[in-house]
Amino acid sequence: MKNIVIVTTGGTIAMKKLPAGVDITPEGNQEIMELEGLTNLAQVKMVEFANLPSPHMSPQLMWQLSRRIQGLVDRDEVDGIVVTHGTDTLEETAYFLDITVLTKKPIVLTAAMRNINELGTDGPRNIFSSIRVACSTQAIGAGAVVCLNDEIHAAREVNKTDTSNVATFESPGFGPLGIVDEDGVFFFRKSTVRYHIPTTKIEPHVALLKTYTGDLGEFIDYAVDKGYKGIVLEGFGRGNVPDTIINSLKTAIQHQVAVVLVSRAYKGRVLDIYSYEGGGAYLKKNGRDSGPRANGPKSAHQTDGGLGKDFSYRRDPGLFRNGQLLQDERERQLERFYPKDARGKRGSGSEKGVWHYGLCVFIRLERLRLYDPAGFRRR
Repeated sequence: MKNIVIVTTGGTIAMKKLPAGVDITPEGNQEIMELEGLTNLAQVKMVEFANLPSPHMSPQLMWQLSRRIQGLVDRDEVDGIVVTHGTDTLEETAYFLDITVLTKKPIVLTAAMRNINELGTDGPRNIFSSIRVACSTQAIGAGAVVCLNDEIHAAREVNKTDTSNVATFESPGFGPLGIVDEDGVFFFRKSTVRYHIPTTKIEPHVALLKTYTGDLGEFIDYAVDKGYKGIVLEGFGRGNVPDTIINSLKTAIQHQVAVVLVSRAYKGRVLDIYSYEGGGAYLKKNGRDSGPRANGPKSAHQTDGGLGKDFSYRRDPGLFRNGQLLQDERERQLERFYPKDARGKRGSGSEKGVWHYGLCVFIRLERLRLYDPAGFRRR
């Protein structure tokens, strides 16, 4: 029987309907361990990391959670991890863990849209299904995944799409990785665009701004004045913005603020094809860089922290096979950023490394560099 650790963080899955409304209860996380039939699936241990509503999650807490999980998966007796979380920010935490925890062991994040004492609560079913995924050999090497409503989604691709429906999590443009059925766990595909980034530091001063028709750039100016190190801007379509914010963007770049442009569209890539003022090609010529195929919140987190120190990292095609960093290069990165001590154990790492949350954006202090994760080429 597999050994699975459930790491609890709170969320609706641990909440109850109280007289004043749905809220956290001190015993909410513990009640997960009291579900009937849980021990028939695996040897289960619970670690209570936090008991918070997920809007209270922060990059700093995500980093602490990442380090806690890294410590757990480094133990030989642990076969997999299930993380219980609130749905509102689950996709961000899942994305964070996917690139900051170095392991092939399954990491499955789950949640509930209905609280513990609500009619038709989905929490128990989601926990059972997630444990089954964490026990599955098919989940080995799949990275962090999200499992709700008997569907399995890649952390990079998944989005919460409905405010109340139990089938809220979808992967627009991609679809689920697999499903959980009565007779087993079934993966139909794997996300090949994955890698680990060694990290020791985060920089929380990154703003997420959404542009709109009539935008005059005041919020960009405000972020620059307040000393933000990075701005992720949700533009239109292929990555275009109103011409009325161009001067604000130029000012931000002149102040060495990293500007990453993503699209407010759920599907498709940002690409510099329009040369008119405010178009993607025009912006690229003037120092803006485009983000990966990810939504605004994920792209905002991916810029958190890469500005903390000078960190140059070239993604060499020779180091990758099917989107996976080759083992010898993984070891080289580990030795560089997490050197072994005299006893041959890896410590928490030196201060050489810098954490950068994202799939293809790499920061140097003087310039933002972008690499295409599919073709391993700079764009």
